Amino acid sequence: MSAEDDYYVYIDPRNFEEFYFGKGRGSRKEAHLSDSSDSEKAKRIAAIHDAGLEPIIRVIARELSEHDALLVEKTLLWKLGRQLTNISSGHYASNFRPHNTLHTKLTGFDYQCGFYYYNVGEGPHRSWDDYKQFGFISGGQGIRWRDAMLGFKKGDVVAAYLKGRGFVGIGKLTSEAIPISQVLIGSRPLLSQNLACKNMADNVSSTDLCEYVATVQWLKVVDRAEAKMKRKSGIFTTTHVRASLDGQPATVAFLEEVFGVNVREHVV
Repeated sequence: MSAEDDYYVYIDPRNFEEFYFGKGRGSRKEAHLSDSSDSEKAKRIAAIHDAGLEPIIRVIARELSEHDALLVEKTLLWKLGRQLTNISSGHYASNFRPHNTLHTKLTGFDYQCGFYYYNVGEGPHRSWDDYKQFGFISGGQGIRWRDAMLGFKKGDVVAAYLKGRGFVGIGKLTSEAIPISQVLIGSRPLLSQNLACKNMADNVSSTDLCEYVATVQWLKVVDRAEAKMKRKSGIFTTTHVRASLDGQPATVAFLEEVFGVNVREHVV
């Protein structure tokens, strides 16, 4: 690829629909005319030729850097993707809203913070009783679980799930996750509190394996015996520590009903 590129469009003269976008300089834009593959683009060009016509090829942007050319490409593919014969590249894919989601609001696009499922993972290294009493959530003892915790942001709202029981609380994170050794509850280190779970200090000297903690302002919590669940109803659960609830409207409605919390009032 040259240092600078033009951006061109192929237009079907039979209906003036744009059907392919490409980048390149000079004769590069005509190269597709001899494409004999079975791609949708080649089939469209062949059909135009069969009608005794030629595709209309026009440069629509010129002298673009590679970065700018790729961004233009992704923008046009996002806007007209369903009508085009391009195979969409992965460039900037995470920066663009997924298609067919304009009917709902999405974390990272319409909200800076999100609403997440959080799996308590109660066991040797964590206890719901501690979470509820001292206002935090945690995960760790391995890179996979550490990274899940690091994916949370301050301001995210979480629905805490206790395996085998159901949802036990909804809260708003007041901090991002940090190693447990650095966490203060009030003015006291968390590890100096009278915790029900006695193993939270395991691997405390390892940034890969220690427990990572995010503090929480609980909006509504219940004891484990009062966990909220509706069996065989499609309510979302997973073994993952963290999962977005953007695509789970039935679960969000269930949580709002049983906890009496309007989640979107707390997500900005």
